[in-house]
Amino acid sequence: MTSQRLFRIHTSFFLSLLCLVLVAPQVLQAGDKGFKPIFDGKTLKNWDGDPRFWSVKDGAITGKTTKENPTKGNTFIIWRGGEPGDFELKLQYKIIGHNSGIQYRSFPIKGADKWRIGGYQADMEAGDKYSGILYGERFRGILALRGQKTVIGKNHKPKVVGSVGDTDEIQKHIKKEDWNDYHIIARGNHFIHKINGITTVDVTDDDVEMRRDKGLIALQLHAGPPMEVQFRDIELKEFPKAEKTSSTTGGKKKVVLIAGKKSHGYGAHEHRAGCILLAEALNNSGLGIEATVVTEGWPQDDSILQDADSIVIYCDGGGRHPYNQHLDELDKLAKKGVGMVNIHYGVEVPKGESGDAFLRWIGGYFEEWWSVNPHWTADYKRLPEHPIANGVKPFTINDEWYYHMRFQPDMKNVQPILTAVPPKETLKRPDGAHSGNPDVRKTIGQPQHMAWAYERPDGGRGFGFTGGHFHWNWGNDDFRKLVLNAIAWTAKVDVPSNGVPSAPVTLEQLEANQDYPQPDNFNPARIKAMLSQWNQ
Repeated sequence: MTSQRLFRIHTSFFLSLLCLVLVAPQVLQAGDKGFKPIFDGKTLKNWDGDPRFWSVKDGAITGKTTKENPTKGNTFIIWRGGEPGDFELKLQYKIIGHNSGIQYRSFPIKGADKWRIGGYQADMEAGDKYSGILYGERFRGILALRGQKTVIGKNHKPKVVGSVGDTDEIQKHIKKEDWNDYHIIARGNHFIHKINGITTVDVTDDDVEMRRDKGLIALQLHAGPPMEVQFRDIELKEFPKAEKTSSTTGGKKKVVLIAGKKSHGYGAHEHRAGCILLAEALNNSGLGIEATVVTEGWPQDDSILQDADSIVIYCDGGGRHPYNQHLDELDKLAKKGVGMVNIHYGVEVPKGESGDAFLRWIGGYFEEWWSVNPHWTADYKRLPEHPIANGVKPFTINDEWYYHMRFQPDMKNVQPILTAVPPKETLKRPDGAHSGNPDVRKTIGQPQHMAWAYERPDGGRGFGFTGGHFHWNWGNDDFRKLVLNAIAWTAKVDVPSNGVPSAPVTLEQLEANQDYPQPDNFNPARIKAMLSQWNQ
């Protein structure tokens, strides 16, 4: 929020018999981190509009037509400071008469003058129907009416797939001839409009031929009856390029990989480096997947998760698990069918509210004093008939394979993917929260499940994978393919019969992006030998 909005003084004078009381200024909260003003509140610097209609009045960009001074066709004042792609835009607007809108990712239209614009438009009006809709100005028409969740298909037309609220109820929150807050979120091919904090539309643009990934921002003055519209406190937050891998513009499935903070040291719990390897493979798979890596745990701007088809987390868990503080947000996403993948320590959370959430989302989790975390060599001799196992051959590998997970009662809707019998030596440690307990000791010699798939009653999909301690294991083609298949499956991508294509990983790729410097005693020959043995 800009300084012009931080200290807006509302003074009123109350005259009593003997004194005058001045009401103190109201101090408003500063705006969200990363937002920058694109209107200075005083001039039209960086704004370009027809001077017959546009000016600054009372600290606001003001567009006005009269009976004597009409506009022939819709005209716009255009921000010339750039052509944003992924961003959030916040402003306040007030409209008196007729109709207006906020253009974004837009383009110039050849016409009578240079102030004609087409593209996505967040509407507002003096009436009761169109404020908050997504309209395509010279660009496919209405893309979502207020209250609708739509998907725009190859035929250039929107299909209603859900609701974000009742249009009449939303209208009750919009003030007539007074200031309202407008918030536009544009991430990838996903668009959300909000007025006064209420979501008005939610649109996914799968029209690869026509959709736009960047463009102009502009404010509209509509042709027709006389009107006045004002805009103030205009703030833009452009998203920095996340640690994003190969571009897949036109992909239909979005995967967000959340990498936890630094952990064990070189070559172990390398969350960042591991997520980047997986994302690169997904983006290069040719399956229409766009994978983005967010580092340092829970994203600073969690709107990146709102249009995800699957969310992957690879992190330290237990009481430090990033999800513990965000269960409600994740639950809402899960109920929308968003896939969930949890890798290694990321499957462990405290028993209770977090554990119950994991049972709902991925069907199981590591529970202290029930599950154990030994290092051992697991021999996966056979795999089930499941898309996650497509193209994966039996393999043997040493890792910190957690087992004796807490699963859904009777394993309902849980499909084991990796199953092996842990040797007795895995329970040689004394009892402890992670090392052993009477219940797990009763299962010595029995098969245990180290990876599993879960089909949620809401239609969403989850996957838990307890391996991933050693970073080098991502160089095992079958180990890596299994997880890539699982991510694709949870995003509801059809997994090919031979699995997600993935080029062999080199030592150089494994060495890249790690959190810690390479130690002096590192032996690259040992890693090369493992890669050769695994993938011969």
